[in-house]
Amino acid sequence: MNAATMASLLPRPLPLSTPPHEKIAGEPFLSVVIVNHDGWQETAQLVAQIEISGAFRRGQAEVMIVDNHSPAHPLASRLRRRPGVSLRRWGRNHGFAKAANEGCRLSRGKWFLFLNPDVTTPAGFLEAVVRRAEDLSRDVPGVGIVGFGLRNEDGSLQHSAGPFPSLLSTITRLALPRARRKYHWSPPARWAHVPWVSGCCLLVRSECFQDLGGFDEDFFLYYEDVDLCRRAAERGWSVCHDPAIRVTHYNPLHRREVPPHLRLFTRHSLLTYGSKHWPRWQLRVLAGLVRAEAWFQRQAARRRGRADNAEVFGQLQTLTCEMVEGRTLAARKRLNRVVRRGEKQRVG
Repeated sequence: MNAATMASLLPRPLPLSTPPHEKIAGEPFLSVVIVNHDGWQETAQLVAQIEISGAFRRGQAEVMIVDNHSPAHPLASRLRRRPGVSLRRWGRNHGFAKAANEGCRLSRGKWFLFLNPDVTTPAGFLEAVVRRAEDLSRDVPGVGIVGFGLRNEDGSLQHSAGPFPSLLSTITRLALPRARRKYHWSPPARWAHVPWVSGCCLLVRSECFQDLGGFDEDFFLYYEDVDLCRRAAERGWSVCHDPAIRVTHYNPLHRREVPPHLRLFTRHSLLTYGSKHWPRWQLRVLAGLVRAEAWFQRQAARRRGRADNAEVFGQLQTLTCEMVEGRTLAARKRLNRVVRRGEKQRVG
């Protein structure tokens, strides 16, 4: 689905000139953290849905937007002026994990709700989240992370939980459709403990987040949610899935075309996850597979006359060698250079 089609399906935002809402004084209980990158329209739509909720109008919730170096847009200054909405803009793209951590650092809530810009929330969603968080604060202090039900635009189930990835599962599931590679099974039909949940709609207790040091900023994009849940379990926090509260997620990775630069991000994140949680020999096997994939993709791009794509796959080959040699900082710098080059080409 293209951006114009999706925008036509989303609820229209409230006029950005409406007067401030009268709110209860005091700090918010829930902080909604949104990381934006080239998605001002979607972000504005999502903020508009949040603003009409009673929880937001009563001051129980705030919105914190962190922008990863998107082009200038009139909606940015309008969002900044909205009561209860804060906006932090960066002069470069630092990746999702670092931006999400910054949003939490600037927030005041006892719970953090991470929402992707490409989700829509039904009526009563924010009130339901606040009630769930209040119940957990009062009755179940050991629950640190909760994932909610996801639906595709047609209303069908979108998988949002799974077991922790291993080398064997990563290799054997390559033959499956992309939607089933990361999410191995459908989430339970009722509240349940699970290994990990998707970060596109994620509720995290602030004490848990602080205990873990937030998202691991070694991840640029993808797998940071899996890593967060794994570290939470290791620290004694429970991770749960709550399908009773739902959102619609329009643009999951498995339903998108994966251009070379996005493949670079996903492979870097998978290698980062393997380097942190798998035995060394398994990381080497994974790295060998990624290098082989990058080599074949690079040759194919050259045959098609796509020198730009061939260059990205060449960078992936070198990045993979750096990761397996333990030079993770060099690999991250290489990834950052690819990001900056892509942004310059976009501006040009």
